[in-house]
Amino acid sequence: MMYYLIKNKLEKCAQEEVRQAAEPFVAVISLDDWDKLRDMFHVDIDMGMNPAVIHNTKAVVNHGALTGNLAILDRKDLSGPRKKFSFVLIKKGIIFIDDTGTAGRMTEEICRTKEWTAPCLERFFYDFLEQIIHNDMDMLENYERRLYTLEQEILGDKDTGYLKRLNRIRTEMRELLIHYEQLISFAGELEENNNGFFAEENLRYFHMFGNRITRLHDIASSVRDYTAQLNDLSRSQADLKMNRIMTALTVITAIFMPLTLIVGWYGMNFIFMPELASPLGYPAVIAVSLLIVVGGLLYFRKKKWL
Repeated sequence: MMYYLIKNKLEKCAQEEVRQAAEPFVAVISLDDWDKLRDMFHVDIDMGMNPAVIHNTKAVVNHGALTGNLAILDRKDLSGPRKKFSFVLIKKGIIFIDDTGTAGRMTEEICRTKEWTAPCLERFFYDFLEQIIHNDMDMLENYERRLYTLEQEILGDKDTGYLKRLNRIRTEMRELLIHYEQLISFAGELEENNNGFFAEENLRYFHMFGNRITRLHDIASSVRDYTAQLNDLSRSQADLKMNRIMTALTVITAIFMPLTLIVGWYGMNFIFMPELASPLGYPAVIAVSLLIVVGGLLYFRKKKWL
């Protein structure tokens, strides 16, 4: 269990100070502790806070509290399992119910790095949520660089397993877009302030957070569209490669078809074929065959088929 008071900085405190302090508080407790301490926070809410039943990020407005879940994507493995925990927000403070240690680490980071001139619960929650996305712009730019590299490999006709990598990026972008859509709805629920927990002048923090998520969502959508374009490009390159192969086979067939006719013609071995008895017959057929091959190659090269 960890307890903090929101002053100019986030300051650690004891459990007893939370009850007496005038400043808003932050508590990070386990699911078992929540069952024991629920009465202390004067919260009587029956909600699914078990990480096993948390599937997405959402906020729910209740009469006496704002509750919800956060399901955070692992930025090192977007297709992997999410880090899930719950929260209960009341007028006096916010309680994170977390058995994963994620909320504790994020709160400790705020305690270590943030200092406020106008401390309030809304600003703390904004800084907390901002940690979820603070490196996402760099991450998306890295995805764009990776896709540019894949594009060069596709255009260079390099078989480097780019289709598998492209499919993985598309899958990760789909997961990220779903995550952003949930966060946009989450920020909208906070900004609506239906139960009046937040001061009107502080709703701008949730508005800023929503705008940031929307911009990231737009960039992620562009990255996903880029993957679709590269997928089409790879198919076009494959079709172009197949067309080149078919063109080469057609040219070879066209060149050797007359030679096949000559072989069939002179392979009939009729008695009265004068060329069979002529000493120049064999060299003449060879010369004609070479002339056909050279002439065919020159013709197809002039037509730019080769």
